[in-house]
Formats: sequence, structure tokens, C-alpha cells
Amino acid sequence: MSVHIDIAGLRPERVAVVPSPLAELGMALHALSEPGHHPGLQGWVTGVAARLDPHLADRMCEADFLWRTTFSDLFLPYAGIPGAMPGATLAEELDLLDKLTDEEFVDAALEFSCAMPYGEGPSPLVDAGLRRRALELAAARGPQQVRFSELLLDDPPKTRSWLRQFLMDCDEAFFAESWSRLRHQLTADARHKTDLLRRKGLAEALAAVSPAVALDEAAGAITVDKLSVGRTATKDRGLLLVPTSLGWPHLSVLYWHGWQPVLHYPVGSPELTAPPSVQQLALRMTALSHPVRMRICRYLARSAYTTSELAQAHDMTAPEISRHLGVLKKAGLITTRRRGRYVQHQLDIAVVARLGSDFLEGILR
Repeated sequence: MSVHIDIAGLRPERVAVVPSPLAELGMALHALSEPGHHPGLQGWVTGVAARLDPHLADRMCEADFLWRTTFSDLFLPYAGIPGAMPGATLAEELDLLDKLTDEEFVDAALEFSCAMPYGEGPSPLVDAGLRRRALELAAARGPQQVRFSELLLDDPPKTRSWLRQFLMDCDEAFFAESWSRLRHQLTADARHKTDLLRRKGLAEALAAVSPAVALDEAAGAITVDKLSVGRTATKDRGLLLVPTSLGWPHLSVLYWHGWQPVLHYPVGSPELTAPPSVQQLALRMTALSHPVRMRICRYLARSAYTTSELAQAHDMTAPEISRHLGVLKKAGLITTRRRGRYVQHQLDIAVVARLGSDFLEGILR
């Protein structure tokens, strides 16, 4: 599973690395709504929440489906406007948000919360069946989302005005102060990635973005290793790389039909080593799901054992034990060493200890 971006014919000058205040505000709202996703931001979240005006906090809950599950493409509006780039200020990007059509605005707003088609087909503003479906899905998430979805579908201009004012109020209440600090880190990162693009090419720049992003130059495609499936193409629209200081562990790809692809990536990740690929993670989880291999791991966690010793301890044949060891080794969960004529196996404690955080990073990526 992964997201593929076809970059056939993409010219180097059409790749840009640019910070986005609106995208960072969207990530700030997400962190405030889902602090469990961002343990490294606990201090920031606690400080902002403590001084947040209760009325603004209530308004934040009215439309939190735009940023709680992930964050809506509405926070990357420049991707939907030909030739547009992220603005230098939040006000500039809110002006770009105003340039989206009502259909684009509504489709993006309903994308995650109501599981609507991703940028293809008619809009629920004009299709009565899709409208009913959107409201049915909203009802499963509670009366508050139903009210907001009804307002969104009945009066898009009013909803758009509400959202713009809300974002401006968030900027005044807490985000402007945070952005004044974060923008320096994001600007420095964008400058570094741009320098890599110019001097060493796109492959090096993408490798610096995340170990989960890879370029296949022969195929003319970028692959983002995620537990999701998606496909898009740059065509004549270019590619945007947008850094975030608040985003780890989320690595987001905008691949809405007809919009410019955007890779929204975290900087300053606490990961000291590259996280396992989704395939490797699945191998490890599968390897540990078998009760016999779990019992073998119990032994190997305490000491190194040969195949014969494990066979005797588990009342199994050596070939049976070898097959289980082969699964564990392929998953990267055990190490093997030779002592004279004996081959000993031992559990890689460090890898197993990281499995929970690797799994969480993988599903949130």
C-alpha cells in the first residue's frame, strides 16, 4: 500500500519547497483536538488550551471534523488554484481559500468526515443523492456535525465566512505567536531542501524529506510508503513540498483529482533511525501473531539458543523450528551468530521494543 505520484515530464523548476501558515494552523488545530497523536507537543498543547477563550474553544468543536481525523485539503487551497503558491502570511492564504469554488470548498470539507468521493464526480451541492448520503454519514458522527453539514450544504458562503473568521480569531488568540517562532525553522528547512534540489536533484531532496518517500527515476514516479492507496500526477501542475513543525508523525499527500500534488512533511522528527516500511511492519506483526513464534521469542528474549535446543524445549522437530525462525528472521526480529559449529539465535530486543511506536507511526503516517 502506498501513494504514487507520476512525475513524468516534470521540470526541476516546477518543484517548490515552501512553508504555509494556513497548513501549519490546520496542523495546530489537529494537535489541539488530538493531542494523543503528538506526544512531543504536550507542553505546547497544554499551554494553548489553558489560555484559550471558552467561546473560541466551543467554536473549535463545531467544525473539528475538518482537522481532527487528519486535516482537510482546505488548509492547502493553493493546490486547487492554477499557478498559485503558498502565501507569506495567513491573510494571503485565506484569500486563496476564498478563490475556491463553492463546489470545491464543500467537497474538500466533506471528504474525511462524510467519506465522499475524492474530487471526482458531481458535488453534493448539485446531486440530491450525494447530499442525502453526506447527511446520513454526518448523522453517524452526532448532531453537531449534522448541523454544520446542513449549513455547509444549504449556505456555503455563510459557512465559508464563518470558517475564515474562526481561523482569523485562532490566529489572534494563539497561532500568530507560535507562527512567529515556527516560521524560522520552516524557512530554514525549505531553504535546505531547495538547495538539495538544485545541487543534488529531486531524489536527494525527497530522501531528506522522509525515509518513507522514494523516487523511481526510471519509472518517473514518487512513492510514499503509507497504509493508504492513492495515485495522482503532476502533469503540468508541478509539485509542492510543504514542511510542518507540528506535524510529526503525519506525512500527508494531497492527491485530489485535478489539484496540484502536495507533500506535507514533518521537520525535526524525533526518529533517530528510519522507521520500517509498511511491508516490513506487516511482516513483523504477522510473525509475532503465531503462538509458537511467541513462545520461541520468550526464550530468545532471555538468551541465545540453537535450533536443536529450541526444538527440544518446545517438543518439536528441528525443521519445524527452522521454519518459524526463518519467519522471525525475515521480519528482522532476531539476530543470528555462529559459535564454533553452533548457530545461535536471539531476539533483537531493540527492534521489538520499538514495535509499538513503529506501528503507531505507521498507521498515523
